[in-house]
Amino acid sequence: MKGHVMHLWSVRARRLATPIIAAVLLAASLTTGTGPAQAGSASTGTGDSLLPDVGTSAYDVQHYGIDLTYAADGSIRARTTITAQTSRRLSSFDLDLVGLTVDRVTVDGRTAGASRIGEKLTVTPAHPLKGGFRTVVDYHGTPQTYTDPDGSSEGWIPTPDGATVLAEPIGAMTWFPDNNTPRDKATFDIALTVPQGLEAASNGVLDSRRHHAGTTTWSWRQDRPMAPYLAMISIGQYQVFTSSMRLHGGRRLPIISFVDPTFGLLAHERQVLEDAIRHGERIYGRYPGTSAGIVVEDVGVGYALETQDRAVYDGTPDDLTVVHETAHQWVGDSVGLTDWGDIWLNEGFATHAEWSWTAATGGQSLDESFAEAYASHPANDPFWELPPADLGDPANLFAEPTYTRGAMTLDALRQRIGDRDFAELRRTWTTVHRGGTVRTRQLLRLAERISGQDLDAFFQAWLYTPERPAID
Repeated sequence: MKGHVMHLWSVRARRLATPIIAAVLLAASLTTGTGPAQAGSASTGTGDSLLPDVGTSAYDVQHYGIDLTYAADGSIRARTTITAQTSRRLSSFDLDLVGLTVDRVTVDGRTAGASRIGEKLTVTPAHPLKGGFRTVVDYHGTPQTYTDPDGSSEGWIPTPDGATVLAEPIGAMTWFPDNNTPRDKATFDIALTVPQGLEAASNGVLDSRRHHAGTTTWSWRQDRPMAPYLAMISIGQYQVFTSSMRLHGGRRLPIISFVDPTFGLLAHERQVLEDAIRHGERIYGRYPGTSAGIVVEDVGVGYALETQDRAVYDGTPDDLTVVHETAHQWVGDSVGLTDWGDIWLNEGFATHAEWSWTAATGGQSLDESFAEAYASHPANDPFWELPPADLGDPANLFAEPTYTRGAMTLDALRQRIGDRDFAELRRTWTTVHRGGTVRTRQLLRLAERISGQDLDAFFQAWLYTPERPAID
């Protein structure tokens, strides 16, 4: 854990041994539990500034239907149904999938060709496609865990009593075939069949729980747009807590939390979740999801992740970690990324939410949190060498500047344009872009429109320049 962590429990991005890892392409450098990943096949890609070959812009997924059966030996047998649209004529298309054995692929009910090179599953339908199409992939095997360049694990993570999926940035393809880019959001239905005695958490609303022949099927529905990396399942022996809370506009929000019994009841942490949702509604506007909850398990990865609706915590989280991950439901999940190079928009806003929570609960003010962060990094600190909107390398996705300098940028902006305009900016950002994806330049334009100021030089200094910005 890095020394810059402000609280005792590490969020996903606070895990690097050094602020900047030596340059290496993440797509080529990630390894599975069985050895180095193969090079990807030729693909249309997305043009992402950090992960250009992961995912594709050839089509737009509308919906994923995942029906997965988990066996006690850790293997799965699954069917993923993908409903998509394309505006171009496609004779073939790629899905992202690593490991696992593909048994059959159909497109619009007809058997399709399927070939694999590295992390790409290339599907060749019986006839070229244009417009809407439906792909069904049947597959089985034991999902693999990815090890990122920073040494952390993602994707399918076996646990002492089951498995948990934490998929940022590209681990979704360890358990279902997908268009593995944050810019292609979709709705999801996820049905998880597990041995009786195990519970199965996922995103969205729990539609049903059915028992049959020694198994239980948990059927989850996510009808808000969700990026593949935010799709989560967690299978294990859990205490399940169901409740609800009334949101600011009067809507009743269902809350379903899953807690490993070894951590106790976690009544305080579950209450902090509700308080953090209320705090989020005060600063960002109405809660964007259809449900909420926490998943607390002994995952063994050393970080939390803002999986949509129901964040996952590797052990008991402290209050600020819950606040951080809950803020992501607005900034990161609802308002998502078009490009991984803008990840500071997720982490800067969520870290700034920690600062605003601290101020609202009687701790140091926003001015004091900013001053403390600025003073803790003198001008010669390597911290300033990595501008948060110009990461340059995917290995830097979760470096400290993504968080702390991102939050400092937002608070410096608050000080520049004033509290009133900043509050309007924050709420407008999460309202106008609800359910969509964004780029940094959109925030700049919105800040200029609301404040009436020219902010080009300000954003250049704080987000793109590898040195410590001057402050008044």
